[in-house]
Amino acid sequence: MLLTTFLLQAGLSLGTLGKAIGAAFAAFAAAFGIGKIGNAALEAGARQPEQASHYRMTAIIISALIEGASLFAIVVCLIAN
Repeated sequence: MLLTTFLLQAGLSLGTLGKAIGAAFAAFAAAFGIGKIGNAALEAGARQPEQASHYRMTAIIISALIEGASLFAIVVCLIAN
């Protein structure tokens, strides 16, 4: 109740707050996913050093796809009415 009163007095709507929370959640989820991919790639490279370059390239490609999807989600959150 206090938060909504403060937001309304500041001239912000709950939609603006929802956009910000959605964008922050998308960025956090992308960072978490890329961290998990990096961790898995390092572990796989440690187990099979001869395949480390293959794991690294796969991790880079998957990270780029995740980054693109999260950027799209952030743009959708900020543009939505």
